[in-house]
Order: sequence, then C-alpha cells, then structure tokens
Amino acid sequence: MKVYQTNEIKNIALIGGAKSGKTTLAEAMLFEGKVINRKGNVDDKNTVSDYREIELAKQNSVHTTLMYTEVDGTKINILDTPGFSDYVGEIISALSVVETAVLVSNATVGIDATSINAWRQAEKTNTPVLFVMNQLDHEKANFDQVVAQLKDNFGEKVSVAQYPVSTGEEFDGIIDLILMKMIKCNKDGAKAEIVDIPASEMEKAKKLHLSLIENAAEGSEELMEKYFADDTLSIEDMRLGIRLGMRSRSIFPVFAVSAKFSLGVARLLEFIEFSCPAPSGIAGERKSSTGKIFNSKPEDPTCLFVFKTSIEPHLGEVSFLRVYGGAVEEGMDLINTRTGNKERLSQLFIVAGKNREKIAKANAGDIVTTIKLKETHTNDTLAIAKAEDEKLEPIQFPEPTIQMAVKAVNSSDDEKMGGILHEMHKTDPTIHAGLSRELRQMIIKAQGELHLNTIKWYFDNVHKINIEYYAPKIPYRETITKSARADYRHKKQSGGSGQFGEVHMFIQPYSENMPTPTDFPVRNKEEHELPWGGKLVFHNCIVGGAIDARFMPAILKGIMERMERGPLTGSYARDIAVYIYDGKMHPVDSNEISFKLAGRFAFITAFKNSGPKIMEPVYDVEIRLPEEMMGAAMTDLQTRRAIIMGMDSDGKYQVIRAKVPLAEMHKYSTTLSSITSGKGTYTMKFDAYVQVPVDVQDKLLKAYEEEQEEE
Repeated sequence: MKVYQTNEIKNIALIGGAKSGKTTLAEAMLFEGKVINRKGNVDDKNTVSDYREIELAKQNSVHTTLMYTEVDGTKINILDTPGFSDYVGEIISALSVVETAVLVSNATVGIDATSINAWRQAEKTNTPVLFVMNQLDHEKANFDQVVAQLKDNFGEKVSVAQYPVSTGEEFDGIIDLILMKMIKCNKDGAKAEIVDIPASEMEKAKKLHLSLIENAAEGSEELMEKYFADDTLSIEDMRLGIRLGMRSRSIFPVFAVSAKFSLGVARLLEFIEFSCPAPSGIAGERKSSTGKIFNSKPEDPTCLFVFKTSIEPHLGEVSFLRVYGGAVEEGMDLINTRTGNKERLSQLFIVAGKNREKIAKANAGDIVTTIKLKETHTNDTLAIAKAEDEKLEPIQFPEPTIQMAVKAVNSSDDEKMGGILHEMHKTDPTIHAGLSRELRQMIIKAQGELHLNTIKWYFDNVHKINIEYYAPKIPYRETITKSARADYRHKKQSGGSGQFGEVHMFIQPYSENMPTPTDFPVRNKEEHELPWGGKLVFHNCIVGGAIDARFMPAILKGIMERMERGPLTGSYARDIAVYIYDGKMHPVDSNEISFKLAGRFAFITAFKNSGPKIMEPVYDVEIRLPEEMMGAAMTDLQTRRAIIMGMDSDGKYQVIRAKVPLAEMHKYSTTLSSITSGKGTYTMKFDAYVQVPVDVQDKLLKAYEEEQEEE
C-alpha cells in the first residue's frame, strides 16, 4: 500500500439527515476511486459503511465508519456519520479530526432537524462546510427551493458552485460554475463528459458565476484586488479563494449529485482534492493542554490522537488515530500522555468499513487504526514523550439529556450488565452508567430515547441479556428549618450484660457564620463535609462526665447513618448542626452500640420536630427552538414548575433559559422533539437544591409511607 505524504491527504466527514444518502454517496466515492469494484446498496444491505449487525437490521448508520478513496494520487479519508441527533457523539468526534464537513441534504425534503443540529456541531468545532445536494434524480427534487432553505438557515455565504440543468428522471447535466462548463452525466455508468454550457443556460450561469467569484474573492485581499482589476478570477484563483474562504468559514459552496447513479460524484471528489482545506492548514490544527499547536507537520515529533474506539468481532478493541505530527510506523513505541505508560503499535491499518489493509507507515495528517492497545482510549494522546505540551485537547462531548434506571430482568445478570455498560462508554463517551448508592439504582444517561433503544438493542441481540428501563428516583435532600431538642434512652436487658445509653440532643439548621447557642459550652467541634453536599457539624457539649468521651464517635456514627437515609423519605440529609449536651451511662451495660442507637433515635425525634423540609435538585435548562414553536414550549414548561429566567434570539431560533426541577424533566427530550418536530434541542446543568412546594412534599411523604408499608 502506498505511503501518502501529508500534501496528498484530505479528510472529510459526511454529516446530515438520516435519509440524505450519505452512505450511498460514500459508496459512490469509493467506487469512483476504485477502492471497490461494485457499488453496494442500503436496501440490499451490502454497503461498505453500514456493515454492523445493528445497521443491517435498522438500515441506517448508528456508528461513524472510516473509509477512504483515491483521486489522482490523493487519499481522501471519509468518516460517514449517523443521521440522527441522538448519535451526536459520533458526529462530534468525526468533526474534531477532519478539515471539511460535507453536509449532505436530500433534494426532495430539504433541511431537516438533524442537518441543522449537525451544522451547529460544525460551528462549534469551527469546521469548514461543503454542501452536497443529493437525490436530484428523484421526481420530487427541487434544487432552488433547497438552496433557498440553505441560505435561510445558514446565511448568504452559502454559494452555489453547481446547479442541475433539470431534475427528476431527466437529471443528466450539471452546470459547474467554477469550470464554467456543463458536466454531461450518463446513468448507464459511462464516464461524464465536459461540454460547453448550452446557450439556454448561459445567462443564469454567468449570474451565479459572478456571485461565486465575488464570494471567492473575499478569501484574501490579493484576490480582491485581482477581481477589481480584471472583473473576474482565473480557475486557479477561484480555487484558492474558495479554499481560503472555506478555511475561514466565509464561504460554503453547494454541489449537485445523484449518489445513486454516481452523477457528479467524480467532479465532487476533484473539488475536494483541489479546493478543500489541507490537514496542515489552520483547519487541521489541534492545541495541546498548554496551548502548543499541532497542525500535521511531517517535521514535528510523532503525535497521535485517539478520536474513536470501537469493538469489532474477532479483533477486540480498535483505536482510530489521527496523526497530528511526524509519522507513525508499525511496531513503534509511544507514550500515553495521560497514563505515562508505553504503548506499542504492533499493527497499523487503513480501513474501508470492515475491510482492513496493513500498512507499515502513516504520515502527519492521515487517519489510521490500530488494535489491542492496553490502556489507551478515546481522547488519549500518544506521543514520543510524556509532556503536558504534547497532551492534545480532548473532544468535548455533550452532557446527557435523558436518564433512566435500568436493571436486568434476571438479577443474576446485574453484574454482567454493569460490565457491558462500562464497555459501551469506551466506544461511546456520551453513554454514562453507574450504580447510584443514594438511589440504589443503576442509572444510565444518554442523548435521547433512540439512544436508549440502541443500547437495549445491543443487550437483546448481541449480549442476550434481558434488561428493562424504568423511571429513576430523584436524589432529594432533607434538611431542617428550625431548632429542636430531643432525648432518647436505649435500654435492653436480656440476661447477663444488657445495653444502656441515653442521649440528650439539640439540633439547628447549619449555615455559614451561624451563631453558637449559649445554653451549653462546646468542648469539641467537628465539621464533616458530606459526600452528597452540605455539612454536618457535631458538637460535644458534655460536662461532668455524663457521657464518656469514648462513646461520642458511636453517637456520631448513629447520626451519620440516619443522615444517609433521612427520616422523611430515606434521602440524604444535609446542613445540620448537632449539640450533645447531656445523657446517662451505666457502669456495666453502656457500650458503643447502645449510644449509637440512642444517638440515632434522638436525632430522628429532633429532626421531625425541627420543621423538616425536602429539597429537590433544580437544573439550569437552555432550550433552542424555532421561533414559531415558542408558545407550545412555554406552555409545556409551565406544567413542569419551570421558572423562566430569560429569552434570547439566535438567528431564526429562540433560546429559552429556565430553572426546572429534575423531577419534572423525565422524558423531556421526547416531549421537546414532539413539540418542535425534532428541531428543538436543549442542555441541562445542575444549579442548586431548593425546597419543594408544600403540596409536592406532602405527596412525597405519602408515597414514601406507602413504599415502607409495602416493604
């Protein structure tokens, strides 16, 4: 296999909606580059990209697939991403290592919600975008209408570089505004011809050509001066201007294709070769944790970034690597900058879907895979030395938007289920799962219901473990609003030595700089930062030896155990100051267990008499949606006890900022998708614990009592 130099490599990611034809376009690209000798078909389940069992079953992409093709000696690495927003982690990881995002749109349906969300991810990663309008051979295709949608959603820098002479069954010609020629297509597979533009199209072509030149000239001052002097630009200057404009995201060219019949695909690949940003340019930069910039220079020390991990049958863990400096060779030893441990790259592969070909070397800018790394995972850097300035910035994955409790139908599978979820997080960092000690549930967090359903598919069909989702409990907190006193005597006699301990206690709400009661002196004070937030401040106020100091830890332990399962609902208690000011001992029967129980029950009594309150977690929620759907979203938020904090506009979209109790956010992703036809997105971040309303507290207390009775 040829070793490609950095200047012979281009990297693209195919993004866009589920029915835009990305997988079919990838197939046509590989066919044009002679990587495959026969095009597969999604319906026939034989494409290079969608080869995994789940993708064959669902007939859509679920994971990003790495492929490549070749055009005139240039290797084009292709990352085909899923078309649903729930798989946003796959989209983000792909965009983080390419220099061009190819946003594929369906000429029959236009811009859908996933395309808009994919565009936003490209904005966040500052990735240049090239639009490809696909399926122009369909009878309902409408090129001009979709271009208008593109400009409406993404701005006037969307620039038509090609347009079809006709669409539907008659689609056989594309006017190329860079070449100012017509590409005469042939559906029987014959090579396209480059011919003169028909007279009937010349006026339209000249008008659009001028618009494209104006946008390309803005790529640099030198090109602008040439344009002003000559009223035009050469093909070479146009290519340079478009390349510079794409790199600065000031131009977004639109190309026309029919991937199904490979019409226009060869010219698209030629454009990627000549005009899309190169790995060694600004678009291919990646910073280290210290700000050092790596931009795929062959002369730099070897530096690789792991942007994706997958688990393949018969291979195990496969690591996907982008080379950001120097070159990597088979058998090379590198250092994982996170762990400091050495990793040997025993084998290197270039891949096209499930097909792998061994290579001996890969240069800066290339994307390759390796297998069986010991402790290296997604977001890790492999470099010559362990140095902070060689630790590349990690991919920032979004926070989960949905969470569910999960359990194995057969409890004997619980441990195995936990291990599988841990492995899933390795391959998809947007999946989070863990056993909540507080809720006593296994909680799984994901990007939406489709994401959760995908996880369940793997359990059902691959791991053969039956699991079920159910609503997670809410991590409430319990606290007090006023002070109270209580005492409790624990006495037990059953022949021989008995148990005896009596504790007198005063409790009050804890706050910073709170006054200390003057009723009793404080001999010793302990402040305990609670793992779940808040504090317990424990005061020993015993004088005269009423309780021996050796029993104080037992009293504290009894109180702490009860704070772990609060008296109201069994939730964690927090922010309480406790004063032990009196009690009694027995010279024979007093022991640690006696005072632990006495402390526990005295605390329960005092707690219930001190104006106890349940506190709930409240989240900052930011919702982004089309303006015309604001009313429905606001009405829904009102039913969720939301407090609207503000609203802003973001182009054609509106942004609502609100504080919403976590208890009201269950399955919100599904509701928002329904309200906005999939166009709304949201993020949520923990803000604070606040007291629940009285009516809500009453319901929680009643539900807890019923639960205790059932147990």
